[in-house]
Amino acid sequence: MLYLTSDNFPVFVPFGLIGFYRYFWYLIRISASLAYRPVPLPENPTYIASEDVTIIVPTIDAGEEFKEAARSWLVGDPKEIIIITEEKMLEPLQELARAVNPAKIRVLTVPFANKRLQMSHGIKNTTTDIIFFADDDAIWPPTLLPYVLACFEDQKVGGVGTSQRVQPCGKRMTVWEVLAAFRLTIRNIEISASTHIDGGLPCLSGRTAAYRTIILKDPEFLYGFTHDYWLGKYQLNSGDDKFLTRWMVSHGWDTYVQCCKEAELLSTMKPNWRFLKQVLRWTRNTWRSDLRSLFMERHIWTSHPYVAYTMVDKLFNPFSLLVGPCLVAYVVYKSTISVLDGGYHLPWWNVVLSYFVWLVATRTAKLLPHLWHSPEHIIYVPAFILFGYYFAIMKLYALCTLHETGWGTRTGIGDISAATAAMDAKTETRSPFADDPAQNQSESERRYGERI
Repeated sequence: MLYLTSDNFPVFVPFGLIGFYRYFWYLIRISASLAYRPVPLPENPTYIASEDVTIIVPTIDAGEEFKEAARSWLVGDPKEIIIITEEKMLEPLQELARAVNPAKIRVLTVPFANKRLQMSHGIKNTTTDIIFFADDDAIWPPTLLPYVLACFEDQKVGGVGTSQRVQPCGKRMTVWEVLAAFRLTIRNIEISASTHIDGGLPCLSGRTAAYRTIILKDPEFLYGFTHDYWLGKYQLNSGDDKFLTRWMVSHGWDTYVQCCKEAELLSTMKPNWRFLKQVLRWTRNTWRSDLRSLFMERHIWTSHPYVAYTMVDKLFNPFSLLVGPCLVAYVVYKSTISVLDGGYHLPWWNVVLSYFVWLVATRTAKLLPHLWHSPEHIIYVPAFILFGYYFAIMKLYALCTLHETGWGTRTGIGDISAATAAMDAKTETRSPFADDPAQNQSESERRYGERI
């Protein structure tokens, strides 16, 4: 390949610049991730799970996997688990609750399936200092609760996230689950690096995250959370975790992520092509939220400049990734032309082979943290490379379709506006004190005001 540079060196300048930029920042990210340290357990903790923790689980179709997840949560002895579902799912979920622990699990309903309305309804019915949001299939290690609560010893911290890895749906991971596992490994590195560098996070993942109840019971938050529109007319249902993260930044609260085995949860992913629909929904949420953070709210620039840089980088990432194949195609074309007519010396197959070897080597290096623990997944590296190019094209498609706010992978998610209107009407007909945060305030929550 070096011999080819003697033909026309300038054609390789874009390759060199993109490669240097990408791997220079990757080395910074890896170094910061290695330097990161989780918050240790305090000797005399301020927060005790049995007194200060409520777990809120919005769901519409929880099955047997919920039992395993709920039992893993109960090991940490939270004060209560609140499941919020739509009215027609009340009885099936009550049966699940009775099968696990009816004394600690309460089932509430909203008129229609809508994740943000379900979450806000759970918030209004919480009486503890700390709220944990969890997916109905998130499996927690026994130590997750105390390790996450340790971060709240710093009274400036408003939200805390965790590291994650994939729990296979079957005995062996499908290629889709391996791709998801690769992505989570890279994400764990990114969030630990950004936390170490400037204390910020692109997103506190909704699979499991904890927040101070006093923040979420703010009527301004509850209204904004359930009446969130893109471009003023497309109401959002998904992207709740992005909204919560932006709220922390815009209202001066710090965030943290516990990247350690003691707080690493297991989560299932779609084991088939529907994983791509999940990724599309996540990508649209990322576009919408990052554009808001960078150009509309703009708090991120001063609060967490490194996170702002990563957001800008993601805006241009699909374009820079697609430059590589375009340049290779150009060089291949020139390699098919006679040298006398301005072509290159190397045959086209040499160029393609060299590029493929480079891709495999560099992508394998990026996945080494995952492959160290699961070396058998090395056979999926070519699939990860192909997925990367697909993802770049999909990001551009997502950018052009940000007005599409449907869930994509869940049945039963109907008209978002109708669900919000129904919930607003239901609230208006109830007692004016029913959802008053002051009426639901617990003794531990009142103690928070004294602490600060």
